[in-house]
Amino acid sequence: MSTVSVSHLTKKFSRIVAVDDISFSIEEGSITGFVGPNGAGKTTTIQMMLDLITPSSGNIKIFDKELHSHREEILQRMNFSSPYINLPYNLTVRENLLTFARFYGVKHPMRRIQELADFFDITSLLGMMTRSLSSGQLARVNLTKALLNSPSLLLLDEPTASLDPDIADRTRAMLRDIHTKHHITMLYTSHNMVEVEEMCDRVLFINEGKIVDDGSPRALAAKYGRRDMNEVFLTIARGNSSV
Repeated sequence: MSTVSVSHLTKKFSRIVAVDDISFSIEEGSITGFVGPNGAGKTTTIQMMLDLITPSSGNIKIFDKELHSHREEILQRMNFSSPYINLPYNLTVRENLLTFARFYGVKHPMRRIQELADFFDITSLLGMMTRSLSSGQLARVNLTKALLNSPSLLLLDEPTASLDPDIADRTRAMLRDIHTKHHITMLYTSHNMVEVEEMCDRVLFINEGKIVDDGSPRALAAKYGRRDMNEVFLTIARGNSSV
């Protein structure tokens, strides 16, 4: 069963085609990698899936419902995390999380915040001003925010970017634990191909606005005759595939 179904999705900005007639589905309970070079169309696609920008054409169905006509209902069941979107810096971490919990209609918000704060080891940060946090601390706060509403679908845009190897490894372990316990469907973007191999059941490769390949990390490496996903990435991005 598909949690997400994207059909002939296109987004144009003036003369620039950022996303060019792409179609794909994401199976329920899977972790699907969404990878490609900078400017390939990943973030634009995610923004359309969040209904932050309107497609030029095409269709997005999430939980078997049209996104645009069931926006509020769908967005209540999904969430998003990115290190590139800042939480309000003039609020404490607790105030930020409480604001988002209320936005999502979370029952017993302080109980839920404390539960996630314990899980992500950020209890000591709750009273701190958000502007004072390190990149690693902000990443964990962002993930806490993204799980407040117990989403069925989680969009993760480079969740470990700018983290040191230790914190990145801990973050991946936390995400795997959450996925195992709660069967959350995840769409996972990253430029770290080792991370993609570790986390993802399947990988969608987008380049110049088009989906150019799709398969498990192992299957893609075999298809291109490469040792790993890093070599596959370089092969596809540089357009020198021998397949």
